[in-house]
Amino acid sequence: MIFVVAAVVGYVIGAINPASIIARIKGVDYRSVGSGNPGATNIGRALGKKTGVLVGILDVLKGFLPAIAFRLYADDLAVAEIAGFAAILGHVTSPFLKGRGGKGVATSAGAILAIEPLWLIPVLVVFGVIYKLSRRMGIASVSAGLTLIPASLVWHQQNSEIIFAVAMAALVVFRHQSNIRAALAARLNK
Repeated sequence: MIFVVAAVVGYVIGAINPASIIARIKGVDYRSVGSGNPGATNIGRALGKKTGVLVGILDVLKGFLPAIAFRLYADDLAVAEIAGFAAILGHVTSPFLKGRGGKGVATSAGAILAIEPLWLIPVLVVFGVIYKLSRRMGIASVSAGLTLIPASLVWHQQNSEIIFAVAMAALVVFRHQSNIRAALAARLNK
């Protein structure tokens, strides 16, 4: 029963989209800017860096709070993983946005922070290096997401963490398909 509660709570918290709420308050249609995505990167384009950072922090908290709450409450890593992953799913498939949502990167970072903070070291290093080389947020995000797999193989307390990492990496890659295609097309056209 606790797994179901963790999944529902995580999903509902994840589905609340601060980007769309802030954009609506400021009278901006985020869908008409950049990628049209209701996430921190696009809101930063639409409303400025400070607002983008604020949205990013709120998105991190959406992944962190349910995962850490269930980790402390249930004292079970698998329950915390369910809550964290459900928050990411809620973020990318928000019913409040008719099934649309962000790409899940910041919310994933929050869930990672609650589950296995050591993973953030290689993930952030890879993100930073790839972004500096490519200047493409999507490609840096995909590279960082894929870094979760080896990080989980090196640092894990139980095997469910590896499944959690693979699921997050797969979701990040899936949500960034358009970025991957654009990067490949740009590479082929050079």
